[in-house]
Amino acid sequence: MAQQETVDVDEVFRVETHGIDPIPDAERHGSAKDLFWLWFGSNLTFTYVINGALAVAFGLSFWQATAVVVIGGLSFFAISAAGLSGIRTGTATLVISRAAFGVRGNFPAGVLNWVVSIGYTIVNTVVGTLALEVFFAEIGWQGGTAGRAVALLVTLALTFAVAMWGHATVQFAERWMAYVLAAGFGVLLLFVLPGADTAAAATAPGLSGWSLAFVVMFAGPFSYVPMPADYTRYLPRTTSLRSITWTGALGGFVSSVALGVAGVAAATQTDMTDAVAGAESLLPGWFQPLFLALVLGGSVTNSIITLYSSSLNLQVLGIPWSRARAIVISAAVTAVGSLAALFLTDFTTSLLSFLSLLIIVFAPWGGVFLTDMLLRRCRYDSDALHAGGTGAYWYRSGYHPAGMAALLAGMAFAALTCDSELWTGPLVAPLGGADLTLLGSVVSGLAYWALTRRRLPAYAPAA
Repeated sequence: MAQQETVDVDEVFRVETHGIDPIPDAERHGSAKDLFWLWFGSNLTFTYVINGALAVAFGLSFWQATAVVVIGGLSFFAISAAGLSGIRTGTATLVISRAAFGVRGNFPAGVLNWVVSIGYTIVNTVVGTLALEVFFAEIGWQGGTAGRAVALLVTLALTFAVAMWGHATVQFAERWMAYVLAAGFGVLLLFVLPGADTAAAATAPGLSGWSLAFVVMFAGPFSYVPMPADYTRYLPRTTSLRSITWTGALGGFVSSVALGVAGVAAATQTDMTDAVAGAESLLPGWFQPLFLALVLGGSVTNSIITLYSSSLNLQVLGIPWSRARAIVISAAVTAVGSLAALFLTDFTTSLLSFLSLLIIVFAPWGGVFLTDMLLRRCRYDSDALHAGGTGAYWYRSGYHPAGMAALLAGMAFAALTCDSELWTGPLVAPLGGADLTLLGSVVSGLAYWALTRRRLPAYAPAA
């Protein structure tokens, strides 16, 4: 009788009532293939075209840049694997990371992750708005400031409506938008790839050019590390862990690599300083308005998952609201930031520089979290994750010494080897200009493994 009365609250076009609270087994549903469409659709974004073009700008040849794009796409296997913990616990990634850092130790990363989520949502919103504004002009409406305002309103509305409804609607929208975007970007590839100059020689990129290309390619996938469990927490416990890893990884890999190679090919044919204008110049006139619609659609699909996760993030930080109410905060901040970015060009530059600098924190954070998950084999005390000061993950005054020490070690290495507009580490010059920020994740992961490999099982009870 109890099963007959159970209502599945995770339905399309119905506001999701769950937040970071564990999803009951009776309300779990779906299959691993849902993750393919989620990661495939959300990564059909023009950002990867820009990344591919940047690899060529750093001095790499077509084939060298393509190799970097492919290697960057493989990182989605780590991102997808991070979602395994969501099945075991039924809760969000930033709740699970309390096991690695402690309840209080997890708080600073939670704040920064919310900032990063909103920052990338603003960037995507601005890209989509500008594309829609040009679309308006090409169909005959020179709206000026009013046109830009309408374009911003449309972009925000598309993103907010889906993210506000919640998990089921997010997955539904990502799947159906993926069908349309995949067809459109497929046509784009047919126009761009045949003209690629595959014989062009590299322009002596050196260690600096190679390292910057890898940083650009890995930065996007790494920004997802605090999110995967947000989208696996509804899956039944019986779901194959291997299928989750493979389906999600293939989704992100296929879309990011295809668009990254398109950017590489475009950069060998035209000036991609303004990536949208550069790519548009390679397309026939009839397809250019559709291309702008693709840029808008890709921006929206990517913004949807970051905005949705930001609402769970706010609950982790202690906002005593439902997920649907908390997302209003994220949407409001995104709107204000987008307005500033669209009308204050210096703000856009500063925001991008700031976001690129935060990899000093998130590469090491991801290293600790993934190592902790591997050492525990995704076995967590689900009740303790939500128990605060009375739970097993309170450690010492809310901080896990091993997790914090490993994080600081990785951050120190990343800061010493970072080469960004806002900060250049003292080891960059001796290393020949190489940016080794991403290796901060390896340093933090190894440090955490060394500190906990014999002690972890004692405070990692199976759920």
